[in-house]
Amino acid sequence: MSSIVKRESAIARILIALGLATFLTGLALAIAAAAHANSTPVGPLPPGPTSTTTTAPGQLVAIALPRAPRRSGLVWRIARRYDSRIVHQTTDSRIVHQTTEADVGANVVLVFRVVGRGHTALVFALTRGDTSPNAVKSATHKIRSL
Repeated sequence: MSSIVKRESAIARILIALGLATFLTGLALAIAAAAHANSTPVGPLPPGPTSTTTTAPGQLVAIALPRAPRRSGLVWRIARRYDSRIVHQTTDSRIVHQTTEADVGANVVLVFRVVGRGHTALVFALTRGDTSPNAVKSATHKIRSL
């Protein structure tokens, strides 16, 4: 085989590999985008408890919700939009060493950082999995940042 044929064959293999890598990268990005898409919206909420916290920017707010038995398939979800100019769910590993939510005793605890001044409400719904629009229970935590 001549050197020109070998070179063309090598270039063809490289182009095929590059095309395959590009396709797989695009596929992985499409899957990741679908995974990060908003979950199913939660419909009407049953009446539930409401609590209020008055705090200031830079502080952490921990919210404890009663954990449902694992076999029930029920999970707590954020049911309504909140003002992210007031609070962010904590993701800084220096603040919470593993995650922003944890099972603590009989509760699920979520941690939020207050980042601005104003009022917002964190509204939670207990639903059957992440895709159910039907809420079994609800809880609202109002945050007032001065």
